Amino acid sequence: MSKKQLNFTSSNRLARNVVWNLLGVGTPLLVAIVAIPILIDGLGVARFGVLTLAWMVVGYFSLFDLGLGRALTKLVAEKLGNGHDDEIPSIFWTAMLLMAALGVLGAVVVAALSPWLVGSVLEIPSELQSETLTAFYLLAASIPIVISATGLRGVIEAHQRFGLVNAVRMPLGVFTFIGPVVVLPFSNSLVPVVAVLVVARLVSWCAYAVLCLKVDPALRHRVGIHRAMVRPLISFGGWMTITNIVGPLMVYMDRFLIGAAVTMTAVAYYATPYEVVTKLWIIPGALMGVMFPAFAAAIVQDRTRAARLFQRAVNYIFLSLFPVVLIVVTFAHEGLTLWLGDEFANNSSLVLQLLAVGVFINSHAHVPSGLVQGAGRPDLTAKLHLIELPFYLLILWWLIGDYGIIGAAIAWVLRVAVDTVILFVMAHRLLPTVSPFTRRPVLIAGMALFVLGLGAMVPGLVMKGVYLLLVLLIFAAVSWFILLATDERNMIRSRLKIIPILS
Repeated sequence: MSKKQLNFTSSNRLARNVVWNLLGVGTPLLVAIVAIPILIDGLGVARFGVLTLAWMVVGYFSLFDLGLGRALTKLVAEKLGNGHDDEIPSIFWTAMLLMAALGVLGAVVVAALSPWLVGSVLEIPSELQSETLTAFYLLAASIPIVISATGLRGVIEAHQRFGLVNAVRMPLGVFTFIGPVVVLPFSNSLVPVVAVLVVARLVSWCAYAVLCLKVDPALRHRVGIHRAMVRPLISFGGWMTITNIVGPLMVYMDRFLIGAAVTMTAVAYYATPYEVVTKLWIIPGALMGVMFPAFAAAIVQDRTRAARLFQRAVNYIFLSLFPVVLIVVTFAHEGLTLWLGDEFANNSSLVLQLLAVGVFINSHAHVPSGLVQGAGRPDLTAKLHLIELPFYLLILWWLIGDYGIIGAAIAWVLRVAVDTVILFVMAHRLLPTVSPFTRRPVLIAGMALFVLGLGAMVPGLVMKGVYLLLVLLIFAAVSWFILLATDERNMIRSRLKIIPILS
């Protein structure tokens, strides 16, 4: 294995890239907290509602690229891993031209549907329909930009240059909220507000294109669709598309069923803690954004190294999330009371505790899922979701009917628990050296869930504080002496200058 190839999956580089991803995703969220009240006040509730749709389109329409962006990242990382760099330009241009065609098709479809959506489907006040329709046309024009940008970004990620990626992503995410605020002193119409977002996307596309060519100058050559590359791209991307469709369906179907079987008030009591606690997915999302191309490269370089990366990724998610989830579970009622009042806390605290445990379990599933897809088997995760969907919907409907929103939370936790176990089994079959079901991992997982469950039952604010402090001290000791490897402890000492007593 060459030094260049090993450098793509070096521990220092991966750790640095995870930090970049956390900054790239987390910074815009902090800006949004300040910007959203200003926008609601300046635009009004109705216009702000349309703006949220605009954010959704310009931010997430890339999910509908038929998985080609993810496929491009995987294949480029794989070629870098096995030293076949000369094949990358053919893969790149084939994927980019296919995504451009999909983007144009998407733009035409959205533009054609816009009058019907604005006039009939969406409950948009008549006085806003004209500017909303123009805004939708602008969004339609941006779809090719949004989709093809995923390909450009994917190549940079495959080269593990996440500093460059987030040098574009972070200001773009911030401007998504600040841009409309800047427009407010001049106009509260949706047209200039959305136009600013579209221009920002165009500028970011240009930045990604320049950086992409800087990272791999060979991409200037072999422009065109290469038929030999179409099949692996479409095959990988097609299975990813199934996952992208079925996955969100399982995520959001619970609130629709709650609304149908219980009340819309119950939806609020369920959806609010769900939206809060699932923000913790930022952590595994940032980690796996880095680990996906690392897995794809490591699997063709050195499967032993891939297994080591896998184990460390699982440990890092556990170390990052357990303290946060413990705090949420232990102080769920007090936190909701402080934030939303007694009534909300009485109805939602148990839901929050259950969902927090579910997020903790599901976050670990990101690692085997990324490994399976990085190994070129996205069909396995897609088939798993297709099999899960009908069983989950049946259990969800049954438990909602019997236990309301508590039943919905239980059903969701059961689904993610089964999903996590199966994904770890899949990972073990791809990399036999990966075995999460030996005595130590099972004991640690069982103890963690027991401690979280006990935290939910501790009475009184003082007792909860004592319990939290005691558990965190034990957790720190276990993490330092058992979970962290020697080289990881040495790295922490050197970075943070930890005192010798921890040796």
